[in-house]
Amino acid sequence: MNGPFAVAAFLLLMHAAPCGAQERRNFFEDPFAQVTSALRDCPEPEGPLMTPQEFRDAAHIRAQHGGSCYLSGRCRLPNSYLYDKEIIPRTVQYIQRDGRFDDTSVWILGQRRIVTILGCVNSREQADALVKWVMLMDDVMNVVDQTMVGTRGAPPYPVQGR
Repeated sequence: MNGPFAVAAFLLLMHAAPCGAQERRNFFEDPFAQVTSALRDCPEPEGPLMTPQEFRDAAHIRAQHGGSCYLSGRCRLPNSYLYDKEIIPRTVQYIQRDGRFDDTSVWILGQRRIVTILGCVNSREQADALVKWVMLMDDVMNVVDQTMVGTRGAPPYPVQGR
């Protein structure tokens, strides 16, 4: 969400009356996708959901971070978040066509040209290979590994329905 729409949404939320259980949603429309699903018991990540208050808290910081990339000359687009809606679908296709990761259950999230990989892999070596593979993608600035080996134990990410 960019420009006047982001400002309008921000202003609307600033004046919204606080309530007990606040709805969590993807206010910034950060792209989030499941890539593979072989490990059925893998805890499903919550994704980029936040409350209206969290949205308000993050809006200014995201505006600064998004624009600083362009101002410093590291981005050709005026906001680094603009890359994500293109990067994530290409990354899904890139991982799925490779074949080495078909026996995993992973999701990916794009925020500011940073791809976060969440979910379950079969070995630390497989996770490392996946990170290196995604890092090769055009326009990807960094890759964050939030995978776990196997499906048991506490995942390193918030899970669906928390």
